[in-house]
Amino acid sequence: MSKLDEMIRELCPDGVEYVKLNSVCDIYDGTHSTPNYTESGVKFASVENIGNLYATRKYISEKDFEKYKIKPRIGDVMMTRIGSVGVCTVVDRNEALAFYVSLALLRPQLDKVQSRFLKYAIESIHGRKELRKRTLINAVPIKINKDDIGKVTIPLPPIEIQSEIVHTLDNYTENVVKLQNQLTAELTARKAQYSYYRDKLLTFESRIQLLPLKDIAKFSYGYTDKAQEHGDTRFLRITDIAEDGTMKPEGAKYILLNDESKKYLVKKGDLLLARTGATYGKTLYVPDNSPAVYASFLIKIELDNSKISNRYYWHFSKSNQYWRQAEKLVSKGGQQQFNTNAVERVVVPVPPLDVQSRIVNVLDNFEKICSDLNIGLPAEIEARQKQYEYYRDKLLTFAETGNTILSRAEQSRAEH
Repeated sequence: MSKLDEMIRELCPDGVEYVKLNSVCDIYDGTHSTPNYTESGVKFASVENIGNLYATRKYISEKDFEKYKIKPRIGDVMMTRIGSVGVCTVVDRNEALAFYVSLALLRPQLDKVQSRFLKYAIESIHGRKELRKRTLINAVPIKINKDDIGKVTIPLPPIEIQSEIVHTLDNYTENVVKLQNQLTAELTARKAQYSYYRDKLLTFESRIQLLPLKDIAKFSYGYTDKAQEHGDTRFLRITDIAEDGTMKPEGAKYILLNDESKKYLVKKGDLLLARTGATYGKTLYVPDNSPAVYASFLIKIELDNSKISNRYYWHFSKSNQYWRQAEKLVSKGGQQQFNTNAVERVVVPVPPLDVQSRIVNVLDNFEKICSDLNIGLPAEIEARQKQYEYYRDKLLTFAETGNTILSRAEQSRAEH
C-alpha cells in the first residue's frame, strides 16, 4: 500500500467532499479594455503565454496597471477561459503582472486548497468535464463565463493529502521535462553532427569538376491553379517544403487533374525548388509516386543523371556551400526572388557518380537517424504526457462522501 493510500484510509475513509470552486477561491477577470501596449513597463499576460506568464513581449504602463483592482500575487492560479479552456499556471514570483480577460484569476483560500492542487484538479479529467459542461461552445471564440467557472466542482481532500498528490505530480512533471530536455539535446547534437559531416563530405580537396547548374540541368516553372481542400491530386506549394527539404505531411491541398495539369505531375526523386519569398532556395526531394502536381512558385530541376544524381544534389542543396551562393544570387528588392537566371549560376561540385553514391549512402544514414529522432522525440514526449495524465486523473479521482455512504448502505441491505 502506498503512502497516499494509507493517508486516504486514515484521513478520509468514507470519501471526500466535492465542492464548487467559488466556495474555496475568489475568481476574477482580467481587463476587458484593449491594452495600450508600451515598449516596457508591466508585463502583460494572455492565453498565448499561459505556459510561462512572464515570457511575454507585451507591456502596459505602470500608470495603467495602477487602475487594476486585482493584481496577481504568489499562489494565485491563472486559467484560460477562451479557446483552450482550463489550462492553468500558478503565479510563482512577486512581480507585477497585468492580464487580459482571456484569463481568469483564481485566488485560493489556502487553508482549504493548495494552489498547485487547484491547478491539477482543474486540469484533471473531472475538472475538464466540469468545464466542458459550462463552456459556450457556439461562441466565437469558445469561452466560459466567469460566474460559470465558480460552479465547477473539484474533490477536496484534506490538506495533507493535497500536499502528497502535488508532491507526486510535481516529481513526475519534473522527470518528464528532464527526459524531454535530454531527447531534445540528443536530436540537436545529431543534427549538428549530420550538418558537419555533410559539409565535410561535400568539400573536396582534390581537383573535381565544379559546374554551374545551367550546364547540368533544365528548369521548368510549375502549374497555376487554386488550391482546394479536396481533389484527386496533391498540389505541391512552397509551404509544403519543410526546413530539412522533406515534404510536410500536414496541410496538404489538392486540385482536380486535367489534361493541362498532367504535364506538371511529379514522380519519386524529382527535385522542386522554392523560388520566392522567405523560403526561397529550399529544395524538395519528392518522396514517392503519389499523384502530385507542383505549383507555379516552384521550379522543377531536371538534372543530367549521367553526370549527377538527384539525391546527391538534394544533399548539396542543404549544405553551407549552396546557401552561401543562394544568399548572394537571390534578388533582394521587394519580395526575394530566386528564379532560373539566379539558380542556373549556382556552382556544384560534381565528383564521379560512384563517389556521389558513397556520399549519398553516408548522408542518407545520418538523415535517417535524425528523422527517427524527430519522429521518436514527440512520440516519446506524447507517451510520457499520456502517462502523466493517467496518473494525475487516478490520483485526483476520489469517492464522493455521500455516494460512498449510500453505496455501503445499499450493499448492507443486499447482504441482509
